[in-house]
Amino acid sequence: MEITKRTLAEAWQRTAAGHPLLHEVGLPPVALSDDELEAWTERAEEAEDGSLCLLLDEDGTVRGHHGAYREVFATRDLEQVLYLIAEAAVRRHGGGPEETAVALDRIDPAWGRRFRNGGLDDTGPVEGCGRDPLEGLAWIARSWRDQDPYTTLAFFRAAPGQPVDAERLALLYGADPAQVAAGTRLKDLQAVDRGRAHWDRQWESCIFGQAGGWTFLLHHDTPPGAYADKEAYAALGIRESVRLTATSAKAIYTFDYMRDGRRVDDDWGMLELIWYERGRAPYLRGGELDFLNQALRRAELDHPELTNTFELYFHALEESLGLRLPRRDFAEGEVRAAYWAEE
Repeated sequence: MEITKRTLAEAWQRTAAGHPLLHEVGLPPVALSDDELEAWTERAEEAEDGSLCLLLDEDGTVRGHHGAYREVFATRDLEQVLYLIAEAAVRRHGGGPEETAVALDRIDPAWGRRFRNGGLDDTGPVEGCGRDPLEGLAWIARSWRDQDPYTTLAFFRAAPGQPVDAERLALLYGADPAQVAAGTRLKDLQAVDRGRAHWDRQWESCIFGQAGGWTFLLHHDTPPGAYADKEAYAALGIRESVRLTATSAKAIYTFDYMRDGRRVDDDWGMLELIWYERGRAPYLRGGELDFLNQALRRAELDHPELTNTFELYFHALEESLGLRLPRRDFAEGEVRAAYWAEE
C-alpha cells in the first residue's frame, strides 16, 4: 500500500492510541516538498528540540530528517515508519540505550528487539560480545583524539581476511628502505638519545603491520611522493581501506571507508565521528553504513562501562569490519616502525 499523508496520520493515531507510552506523542510534521521541510526544520532548530520531521515523496517514500539536510531514514514500509517515529519519541524522553530498549519492549517486544539489534527489522536476539573492548581497537581511541600516537590510522586489505603486504605499502608511502629492510621496531627508534631524537622526529615517522586480517599504517603528515608509483600501488591489490584522521586543534575527526574504488557514505560526503551520539544511529538507517549503526547499538548495550563515544565507535569498527591494533606490541615497542626516507 502506497503511503499518503492520510494513511500515515491514521496509522500513527491507531499506534499511539494502543500504547500508553505514546498517548501524548503526536505525528511529526509531514512536509510534501523541500520548501515545506525547510520551514518545519527551521522552527525545530529555533525551538532547539531536535525533533523529527518527515518528508513524503510522491511515490510514497517517507524520509525522516533531523534538520533540513540530514536525512536519517528513507522507507516505503509503513510499519518501519511507525517504529522509527516511536523510537525517536522514546529516545527524546531521555535515558540511555537500555532504558530506550525497555520502553520499546513495553510498547512491542518486537520493537525492543529491533532497537537492541540496531536494524530496521526484527531479526531476533543477537549474541553478546563477551570480550574486553579495550583489547582490540578501542584502546587507542582516547589518545588518538589528541593525535597520539598518530594523526592518521589507515587500514587496507585486498579482500576479507587478506591483508596487503605491509612492507611494500610502507615503502610506497615513503618509509626509509634501509629501516624497513632491517626490521626496525618502534623501540629501536625510541632507544636513540633516550627517546629525545624520536620525540623530535616522530612527525616524520610511520608504524605499520598486520592485525585482524588488515594491514595498518599509522602516520602524521603524508610525505611528498606518496602514491607516486601508481602501478606499484595498484599491484598491491587493495580492495578496501579505512582511514581515521584526527585534527584535535579543530575538533575534526573523520571516518573514510573505500571499497572497490568508491567511497561508502550514502553520498553524505565527509563523515565525522562527532555525528555519533549514544543511542542515535549516526548514519542513514538501511543505508550503506547501516552495518556500523547496528554495531554501535550492540557496543552501547554490550558495554555500558564504556562512557567515551570514541571508544564505542572504535569497538563497533572492530566488530563490524575486524579492525584491530596490537596493544601489547605498541606498549612494548615491538611494532614495526620507520622514518620517512630522506629526499
